[in-house]
Amino acid sequence: MIVWLNGTHGVGKTTTSALVRQLIPDARVLDAEKVGETLMDITPGLPGTDNFQHWPPWRPLVVETARRVLDYTGGTLVMPMTVLFEPYWREISAGLAGHAIEVRHFVLHADPDTLRRRIAGDTVTGPDSPFRLRYLEPYAQAARTWLHAEAEVVDTTYLTPGQAARHIAEAVGVRGGEPLL
Repeated sequence: MIVWLNGTHGVGKTTTSALVRQLIPDARVLDAEKVGETLMDITPGLPGTDNFQHWPPWRPLVVETARRVLDYTGGTLVMPMTVLFEPYWREISAGLAGHAIEVRHFVLHADPDTLRRRIAGDTVTGPDSPFRLRYLEPYAQAARTWLHAEAEVVDTTYLTPGQAARHIAEAVGVRGGEPLL
C-alpha cells in the first residue's frame, strides 16, 4: 500500500510522514521529490522548467520507483509529495493502479492564515519562503476544483503533526500506541 500525503508546501507533509512511518508496521518513507532531484542532476540539464513535475519522465519514474521498492520490501510506502496538477495525479494514480498498488491519498490542509504563519516561522527553508508562498494559490485552486474530492482531507489547522499522523494511521487501519508529539 501507498499512503500518499499531498497538500501545499509548508503544510507539514515531511514531518507528518516521518511520524506516520513510526505508526505503521513495515512502513518506509519514499519522497518522490528525490526522483525529481535525480532528473535535475542530469548533465547537461533537461529542458528548462520551473517544476520538475512538468518533465514527462518524472511521473512514470515515481510509479516505477514505488512499484520496485514495494516489490522488494513489501509493507507500506509513505509518500509525502505535493501534486496540484490533476492530470499528473491521474497519471500517477493510474500507473500505480495498473500495478494493483492500493493508494490511500490524504491531503494535509490548513486554513490560509495558519499556512502563512507556518511558512513565516519555518526554520528549515527560512521564513517566508518565496517557493512555498508561490504555491498557496495553486493549492487553493486545486482544493476547490478537484483535490479535496480525490483524497481524504486532514485539516491540520489545529492538529499537531503527531495528531495528524495518528489520524492517518488509524484511517488505514492501525490502532493503538502512545500519542506522538
